[in-house]
Amino acid sequence: MSMAARGASATEAFQVRPLTLDLMEALGAVLRGGWGAGCWCLYPRLTDRQMRDLPGAGDHSGRRRAAMAALAGRAVAPGLLGFRGEEPVGWVAVAPRAELARIVASRATPPLDALPVWVIPCVTVRRAARGRGVAVALIRAAAEYALGHGAPAVEAYPRAGDGRAEDGSVYFGTEPMFRRAGFAVLRPPVAGLPARWTPRVTMRFPPPAM
Repeated sequence: MSMAARGASATEAFQVRPLTLDLMEALGAVLRGGWGAGCWCLYPRLTDRQMRDLPGAGDHSGRRRAAMAALAGRAVAPGLLGFRGEEPVGWVAVAPRAELARIVASRATPPLDALPVWVIPCVTVRRAARGRGVAVALIRAAAEYALGHGAPAVEAYPRAGDGRAEDGSVYFGTEPMFRRAGFAVLRPPVAGLPARWTPRVTMRFPPPAM
């Protein structure tokens, strides 16, 4: 799976690879550039209790890494890594919504309907590679990957509005970012949530036929 990220020069080949066991260190390199490798992108998949109850010995990071490695060993990857040459520059998680326990439980991301959608809960790009179309290319690749593995549609719950995300919600992505990747807003932010919560829209690809 390969493609040219928008804005990339012809000499900078951009490739996307599903996460496998041999790419775990590449994932760690991407996460260290944003959230710290200790998260291992398990937050959308597990509730706080499930995180605490992860099996194995050692510190939280080690147990989370082991859990993500187990997912990386499956036939369907838990996400995709973006590379320029051999340098890992970005990561996008994608999975059936039913596998994302925190998404399922959150009042901010209730189901839109009964369709068994897949979800893109997280996208992150290393600082040096930002502003070059990597995030949008990763989102498009993740949607293609999900549809190719039987997803009827792909959803995301990014930050609402046109502003840039500069806080802890940045990993959700932004509404304009997903629009550029071909997603459409199907639901505005859920009403009645705590004011401190980040307002999130529900977006879907492919958009419903009008």
